[in-house]
Amino acid sequence: MSDREQESREALERVARDSETLGTSSLSRMSNRLRDHFAAKDAIGDAEGGGTDPIELWGRRIGRALSVIGFMVLVYWLAVQLRLL
Repeated sequence: MSDREQESREALERVARDSETLGTSSLSRMSNRLRDHFAAKDAIGDAEGGGTDPIELWGRRIGRALSVIGFMVLVYWLAVQLRLL
């Protein structure tokens, strides 16, 4: 095997390895954003003076949890109407 072929194989292996890392990191970032969204971390520091109102924090958490439950109910209802279940 020539030096040029060896160099090409190494370059392809680096590209494959780097693309896997990129995919993993984007999946990780997406899951972290989803976790932070449902934990209402975007509400922290929104109040005047940088404080956090516990009632607002829990209200957002409860509202977001109810929206997920509502979405699942609507998906189930649609599946029943389409006679998939």
